[in-house]
Amino acid sequence: MEFSQIKNADLFARHLQPLLKEALSDTPAVLINGPRQSGKTTLAQQCAPKFPYISLDDATQLAAAQNDPVGFVNRIDCAVIDEIQHAPGLLSAIKLSIDSDRRPGRFLLTGSANIMSLPMISDSLAGRVEVHTLLPLSNAEIAGHSPDFLERALTQRWHDRDIAAQLVIGDSIIEHVLTGGYPEMRSRTSMRRRQAWAQSYLTTLIERDIQDVARINDATRIPQLMVILAMLSGQMLNLTQIGGQIGLNAHTVEKYIGILEKLFLVRRLPAWRRNELVRLIKTPKIHFMDAGLHAALARVSPELLGVDRTRFGAILESWVHGELLKTLSLTSKQWFLSHYRDKDQVEVDFVVESPLRAILAIEVKAAATVTAADFKGIRRFREHCGEAFVSGIVLYNGREALPFGKDLWAVPLSYL
Repeated sequence: MEFSQIKNADLFARHLQPLLKEALSDTPAVLINGPRQSGKTTLAQQCAPKFPYISLDDATQLAAAQNDPVGFVNRIDCAVIDEIQHAPGLLSAIKLSIDSDRRPGRFLLTGSANIMSLPMISDSLAGRVEVHTLLPLSNAEIAGHSPDFLERALTQRWHDRDIAAQLVIGDSIIEHVLTGGYPEMRSRTSMRRRQAWAQSYLTTLIERDIQDVARINDATRIPQLMVILAMLSGQMLNLTQIGGQIGLNAHTVEKYIGILEKLFLVRRLPAWRRNELVRLIKTPKIHFMDAGLHAALARVSPELLGVDRTRFGAILESWVHGELLKTLSLTSKQWFLSHYRDKDQVEVDFVVESPLRAILAIEVKAAATVTAADFKGIRRFREHCGEAFVSGIVLYNGREALPFGKDLWAVPLSYL
């Protein structure tokens, strides 16, 4: 698919929409969580086109909601309430309203921060609200395909899929990945303009949205921290080392990374271990949620990659990480996404584990060729998994899905 074929994102069907409509049919309140500019408002209005629309980005509406949250909610029978994190007090008022009228589909909320984890929210909406996460556009949404990567990986059905017209291969994969999935960023006509949008987006988050997540006295270190995390994306997270570079202690770095996670900018990827309790204490990796923002922070452009292709690997990993998260967000069950690294430093980029403990191992390769040596980490990992291991996949910049032994496959990146 040529990049010029990608049109404005509001023409794309979002895979989350059927799940939201289903939730609205039997649940009083539904929350769409996700980063700013990921398409939440458009999707909410598509799911509830007849609902009154209230944006808490509007200063007057926000003031009314903050001044008298109970009165604000009592005048509403049903509504789309956008950017609910600006007025967390509304959630308690919504809880009271739902307790007196439990009709399904009364409130469709959106939030640009993971509001269910924010410290100022004391009342739980458990049993009253269903939470879904909308991340930026997925590769499958852009290509107009169903999100069937997990199903195909589990069943190892690769050859019956006709996606030749949607393959992004060769050098065109660079621009595709560096653009990321934010609809507005994708609508820009040049990489220079896309990265200018990304920088403006990040500045807005730092200057405004961080204060919705945590009250911090000095946010001036956040931009430095994000640049360092962009340089370290895909690597083991060393809080002390990071803090030493910007004059912060490890505890403060931990706090700031937590803030960036609540804003859906980065995510810690835990280490896989057979003992599930041990997983919680092993060193995670850090990944950006969107490859476009990662590239902008790392100042990586197609021109730079033309002379130094080595910088592409980490950003490509961010892209794959984001695609896997988008796929998992559509499942109703709890999958576990992690990485693997043993005492000999043999690694697997991503481990995807189903609720029934079926395991997929995924390696990412920017090259157009795959050899048996590229499966070294996966083969080692398979020894630890035993019968739980289902398939090992090397994602590569090629055209065909090719077998490399029992349950081992080289799969084009575009199949995501």
